[in-house]
Amino acid sequence: MSEEGNKAHTHVSPLLKGFAGSIGGVAEAACLQPMDVIKTRLQLDQTGKYKGIVGTGQTIIKEEGVRALWKGLTPFATHLTLKYALRMGSNSVYQNLLRDQDGKLTSGKRLLAGMMAGVTEALVIVTPFEVVKIRLQQQKGLSKELLRYKGPVHCAVTTLREDGIRGLWSGATPTVMRNGTNQMCLFWAKHNMDAMLWDKHDGDGKQLSPVQSMTSGFLAACLGPFATGPFDVAKTRMMAQTKAGGIKYTGFFDALIKIPREEGIMAMWKGLLPRLLRIPPGQAIVWAVSDQITGYFERQALAAQQQAPL
Repeated sequence: MSEEGNKAHTHVSPLLKGFAGSIGGVAEAACLQPMDVIKTRLQLDQTGKYKGIVGTGQTIIKEEGVRALWKGLTPFATHLTLKYALRMGSNSVYQNLLRDQDGKLTSGKRLLAGMMAGVTEALVIVTPFEVVKIRLQQQKGLSKELLRYKGPVHCAVTTLREDGIRGLWSGATPTVMRNGTNQMCLFWAKHNMDAMLWDKHDGDGKQLSPVQSMTSGFLAACLGPFATGPFDVAKTRMMAQTKAGGIKYTGFFDALIKIPREEGIMAMWKGLLPRLLRIPPGQAIVWAVSDQITGYFERQALAAQQQAPL
């Protein structure tokens, strides 16, 4: 389905869309960090220690305290802020490059722009930040003296020293595949949810309420976790391993073979439920914030167009 062409349209700049996304990222990080910690612990659990989302949370709190549920918050919040700025901004750039002379964007080109935005964020932002986040989250305990990594900066420096620059990009291949697929689905689905539910189209100046944006964002984000579960589990396992601790998975495809062979095929979707409890609500928060910002600038741009002399 192409965009509606009968009404006046304008397109908010990539910089403004990136800014809107970054503000949404801050809100998401503050709300959903505990679910990310639980997801990571479940994906790294090869002994059956953790039993479900509630059980994992209870075990972490009992053994390490409530604060442990916010382990890795600094890199997570920084990562989300930069990631959403780059995701929203680069998607806007790619969409602008792919529009036809009338400014329209086909569904195929929308999917392509989303995929390219996902690949961009994976290579530039997501992979190194998630390596640091996952290595911090897999540590057990709260006493810094007993922890291998004392904080985000120490973790990054230690990884560089022990594993080299490639250590910070461990799991880059599954991350690219996961994020490319996720954003391809997300931007296409969000556009179609807005159009189908609220008759909202890009650049038309129609302001969605926060509840409407949350509904569209939540529904649009449900597809990705099912499609990318194996990529996410392989990514987490590869990022968690270090040279000092031993390298079990030599690459992405090696992980895809070993994990189901040793733990069963369903191991490739470990952490799916916490991902579903984190990603769709997270996208609901992000879009509720970013749509308010982009909607405001859309209305301002359309008002300026209408007031401009012919």
